[in-house]
Amino acid sequence: MTTNPEQPAPEAALPTGKERRLHPLSWLFVLVSNIKQFLLPLVVLVVFGGRGEENWQFIAAGIAAVGLVAAAVWRYFTYRYRIGEDSLFVRSGLLERSLRQIPFTRIHDVAVHQTLLHRLFEVAEVRLESASGGKAEARMQVLRLDHALALERLIRHRGEVAADPPDAGADARPAEGNLLLALPTPEVIRLGLISNRGMVVVAGAFALFWQLAPDDGVAEVMARYGREAYGYAGSLGAGWIGMALGGLAVLALAIVAVRMLSVLLALVQYHDFRLEEHGRRLTVGRGLLTRRRNSVPRRRIQAWTLVEGITHRLFGRRSLRVDTAVITQGNEERGLSELAPVATPERCGALIRHLVPQVRWPPQAWLPLHRRAWLRLSIGGTVFSLVASAALGWRFGAWGLLALAWIPWSMFVARQHARRAGYCLQGELVAVREGWWSRHWRFAEIGKLQALQLRQGPLDRRLGMASLWLDTAGASPVSAPLRIRYLAEAEARGLLAKLAPEVARRPLRW
Repeated sequence: MTTNPEQPAPEAALPTGKERRLHPLSWLFVLVSNIKQFLLPLVVLVVFGGRGEENWQFIAAGIAAVGLVAAAVWRYFTYRYRIGEDSLFVRSGLLERSLRQIPFTRIHDVAVHQTLLHRLFEVAEVRLESASGGKAEARMQVLRLDHALALERLIRHRGEVAADPPDAGADARPAEGNLLLALPTPEVIRLGLISNRGMVVVAGAFALFWQLAPDDGVAEVMARYGREAYGYAGSLGAGWIGMALGGLAVLALAIVAVRMLSVLLALVQYHDFRLEEHGRRLTVGRGLLTRRRNSVPRRRIQAWTLVEGITHRLFGRRSLRVDTAVITQGNEERGLSELAPVATPERCGALIRHLVPQVRWPPQAWLPLHRRAWLRLSIGGTVFSLVASAALGWRFGAWGLLALAWIPWSMFVARQHARRAGYCLQGELVAVREGWWSRHWRFAEIGKLQALQLRQGPLDRRLGMASLWLDTAGASPVSAPLRIRYLAEAEARGLLAKLAPEVARRPLRW
């Protein structure tokens, strides 16, 4: 690992025991944040509020704007923070006062955000996250940039010292940052080609258009353009083959456009991506227009996931993600979740071995699933094929029976999945691998497990198999669960009997 060549930003003096205000312009950024939340209702009020003689909707919008400005200024004059020896104290409110104490050792993530407006005024927003609830422990809108970076370093250093006090005479200065991974622009472009972020934006835009358009407007527009395209193709005299080739060309152009949009989004989100190690904390910085910087202690990482989809394999890349004990809320992006958005398999393996030295990766011996696990995996596809065949047969007659062709394909996929799937219990590590078309490896340290659960459905009992689900803190709803599926029942119960005492006797490490 190499040392970060960049010089750290100058740290401002942050005296302990003295209450400090936010930046004098913090009210402006609070106002902008509030306007973003109420912008749509205000627009609806102004546009659809009617056209009375007194223009009451404009008066109401003006009153709302004055209220937002007053709330922003009020927050600036009533918000204070103070740095203690082992905690950060935040005081807010005037009529209803609140004093919040946040121990440094309980802060799981320190996030420093900069939008273009922040960068223009050389300020930053700081969020302190923990696992105590669904919102940030403290949200400081905004601090001077040097104050924000100094606060991040101070929390990082004092949290490490409190969690693991150094020996007498040891150097108490924060460890210099080591650069673990940097993504140059070509790698970010590969990430855009691998990911499907552009399709998410297109789907969202289509859903918005569908909601705003009249009930029959979308269908009418699609039908009109379809008739025009069909008439234009027929006027060329190209025949069915030419029309099919033209349709394929349009589809190819659409796919290319979506991929280019994905590349653009990747460049905006992951420009100058840097993963750094500062002592026992990991820090990730990224972003072209909005800069994001997240810092989390390594001990807060609960589980790891390696992802390798079909497009990953085309480029010889993988993604390394982690679950931390930071609770997320809604669609707000919080916490550190990606250590390597895209990297070679060798690089991902080297990161895991460096950050989790007590485990051996990759495991040498993977244990297989039940010999009939493929049959259990194919049941879903088989049932879908039968239902689809019945529905299409009722609508289109004998042609609907073509849906039965899905059964052999689902069985083939299930066999490939079962052949590759497996689990490993090795020292401090429990790992699972799954997938064939899209593959993933998920693993965690035994000391990070919170609960074990043995599951059996009616079909599982009939086939003599069971599944073991392993729960960790901070698991993302969109990440693959840590589970060992479709083992022989005796093997699953034996594994539960082996893991349960290990989990019970080890202190929870989070």
